[in-house]
Amino acid sequence: MDIQRKVNPRKKWYRWTATVLIALGVVGGVTWALARLKPAAPSVDRGSAWTDTVKRGPMIRQVHGVGTLVPEELMWVPAVTNGRVERILMRPGAKVSRNTVLLVLTDPALKLAALEADFQVKAAEARLQDLHIQLKSQNLTQQSAVARITTEYEQARLRADRNALLAKDGLLADIDLRVAQSTADQLERNRRIEQERLEIQQEAIQAQLAVQRAEVERLKALAELRRSEVAQLEVRAGTEGVLQEMPVQVGQPVSPGTILAKVAQPERLMAELKIPETQAKDVAVGQQVAVDTRNGIIPGRVARIDPAVKESTVTVDVKLEGQLPSGARPDLNVDGTIEIERLSDVIYIGRPVFGQPNSTARIFRLEADGKTAVRIQVEFGRSSVNTMEVVRGLSVGETVILSDMTAWDAHDRVVLR
Repeated sequence: MDIQRKVNPRKKWYRWTATVLIALGVVGGVTWALARLKPAAPSVDRGSAWTDTVKRGPMIRQVHGVGTLVPEELMWVPAVTNGRVERILMRPGAKVSRNTVLLVLTDPALKLAALEADFQVKAAEARLQDLHIQLKSQNLTQQSAVARITTEYEQARLRADRNALLAKDGLLADIDLRVAQSTADQLERNRRIEQERLEIQQEAIQAQLAVQRAEVERLKALAELRRSEVAQLEVRAGTEGVLQEMPVQVGQPVSPGTILAKVAQPERLMAELKIPETQAKDVAVGQQVAVDTRNGIIPGRVARIDPAVKESTVTVDVKLEGQLPSGARPDLNVDGTIEIERLSDVIYIGRPVFGQPNSTARIFRLEADGKTAVRIQVEFGRSSVNTMEVVRGLSVGETVILSDMTAWDAHDRVVLR
């Protein structure tokens, strides 16, 4: 037969209480452990992460710019006179010499002015010849007057001398002698006056002829100018080279100073680079440059730095010192790398995507396991095209991520997979 056991109620209550307390402890411990756990780090595709190892040694500082090849000497051919384009004889790309006619202008008014100038010269030469004849006739008249008064003076002087001899012998009255001498003296004064008048007249003749000759020369120069203007209606290249541009069309009117053509010498080219204004502060004349033409690299040196900033860039002219490769021509796109300085012993890495010189940035550094990357703060110094000096925050041999990590700005740890 079954015997009913007596259950102690108090013992049952203790057991239940212990169970509840143990359960609460387990839940609290699990909760505390979960709270202490760090959130899982996001994963990053290793193939998309560009990494580099921190190095120590020499570093070459460089700046990079893009640009074009341009002629060292460029000849702009302007219009000298008004006119209208009648014919275009040469097209861009053609080789030209100094006397090659590029295009022909027409201007009837200019040709008429040249004819009128020639007629004016002929009229002035005729007036000069007429003046010369008139002055010569006047001079001959004056010479005749001088000759006549000289003859009269000599005759009067002879009579005076004769009368002096007669008066000495008492054969002539003193009054007649004095009259003869007075007449001779008067004729002498008249002769000197006429002689001076002749000399003055000769000087006046030379002056009048000089004035008229100057007028003839002036009109000749004007006629020559008009003829040269007519000749310049045939627009010539003026130098040897290649015709680069001709920004006019047949029938287009032009005025003096209008650019009609551009001629360049393709054998003498230089590079014109555009350097970002933030990097141009260290560029100086004389620095070495490597110019990449996509068909070879040409060495050169900085020849000129534009003092003005245009569209956030500074124009740098580079004189090429090497032989031009085949295919080099004006307006060819090129890349240029300017060597700023050589640093002998610095800690450096490849240039991060958003790294700026002399600034502080937060980048990811790989841990020892090679998978986990932690964000750290790094201070950068001087920069180059592909490298950046590390002032503090990294040690030689450490590996960092240089690529764009802005997608993980909210995380300080990532895992490469």
